[in-house]
Amino acid sequence: MIDATALSEKPVLTGDRIRLTPLSIRHAAAFHASAVDPETRRLTGTHHDFTLEELQAWCAGRADCPDRLDLAVEDRESGAFLGELALNDIDAPNARGGFRIALVPGATDRGIGSEAIRLLLDYAFDRVGLHRVQLEVWDYNPRARRAYEKCGFEVEGRMREALFWDGAWHDVFVMAALRTRRAESTG
Repeated sequence: MIDATALSEKPVLTGDRIRLTPLSIRHAAAFHASAVDPETRRLTGTHHDFTLEELQAWCAGRADCPDRLDLAVEDRESGAFLGELALNDIDAPNARGGFRIALVPGATDRGIGSEAIRLLLDYAFDRVGLHRVQLEVWDYNPRARRAYEKCGFEVEGRMREALFWDGAWHDVFVMAALRTRRAESTG
């Protein structure tokens, strides 16, 4: 049984170099700058063009969502916006949820993503009570796949030609982390 109130709490999770804080309107401009970046769009497979107004409304409404958790990744020292992540698509009877993360250009290859993932997984497993957290990653993003694997995600399958990007079809890997496997690897 999961604790659904843990999704409503909108916690602040602090790591060594980063802090995960509730995504809010104050993050909208930086979030928008990242969302329109061509490389960010490619890595996330985002076809939609988000306006600043759309992302302002999105960010402003996150605190009122009792069934998901949207957090900004901030530099612990400066408070700079480094990206955002979400625990979403919660299936309470089966204690599972979805996960996504997007870092701003310049925040990759520094271990920030791995630190953010570990913080969120700890919260998802230990506080929310999820058993399974799953995600999808495009075949042309091996850096993200390696980061997920370092955090305990395993490839469970492949959806062939699930994304049409830049004139070509691409596969998506389905990955998941399990609370029981995490306990085995850390205990």
